[in-house]
Order: sequence, then structure tokens, then C-alpha cells
Amino acid sequence: MLMRAIVLIAAAFLSQAAFAQKPQIFSDRHGAIRGYDAVAYFTQGAPVKGSEKFSHQWRGATWYFASAENRDKFAAGPEQYAPHYGGYCAYAVAQGYTAEIDPAAWSVVEGKLYLNYNLSIRERWRKDIPGYIRKADANWPAVLQR
Repeated sequence: MLMRAIVLIAAAFLSQAAFAQKPQIFSDRHGAIRGYDAVAYFTQGAPVKGSEKFSHQWRGATWYFASAENRDKFAAGPEQYAPHYGGYCAYAVAQGYTAEIDPAAWSVVEGKLYLNYNLSIRERWRKDIPGYIRKADANWPAVLQR
């Protein structure tokens, strides 16, 4: 009887731990990148709001684009355009946790998109981008378990 109770408690704990994992892609009610077009950061050098007319499902999130052309580019090679660290704040991931993002707080570094919590955090991020990338790479994807 005691052993069965222990097994049930352990099973409940493990199932809660499994549910505690954060999604692989940060998304809110507006979609991935809060509804902004991932491709536009590269082609227009600016955050551009996507449209529900041009959406794509990838890794459990809905991605919105400003045009069919951008949607199709993303669909053909999402790893090329999707933000690093699942679209979570890159600075936060470097610190060992996850945080949401502001689509206006972005950087493209060596052909990769990084997002930050806000413009102030982006300024911190820019003080040592290579160092923060090394730290974030070491923490990713384990931070999704925290």
C-alpha cells in the first residue's frame, strides 16, 4: 500500500514536471514574434507586422507575414529566418531563464535574428553580444525546463 502511494506521488510529480516545460517557440495570442514578420527583419531591416492572410504553422506556433512571398520564404527554410532561442529574449536565455520579447528590440548578428525583452535590455545585450551568445547557446534549450 505504501509503495503504491509512493509510485502515484512520483507519477504525479513527473507528469507535472513534463507540463512545466515551456513551449519551444515563444508565442502569444498574436502568434510567434507577437505577430511580426520574421522574414522582414532580414529583407526590410525592420519589424513589420504580419497579416492573418499570410500565416504558416511551424513548431507549434503560428507565424504571420506581411506578404505571401515572405511566408513562402519562411516555409522553405524556417531555420534561416526564425529567431534564435525560440523567439525568447536572447539576453534572458544567456542569464539562464526565459522572458517574452518586444518585436522592436531586435538584432541580426551573423545572419541570425535575436530578440530582446525591450529596448533597454537590447542595449545591455549589445555591450557583449558574442559573450551573451556563448552563454545563451550553453543554456539553450535547458532553460525551457525551468
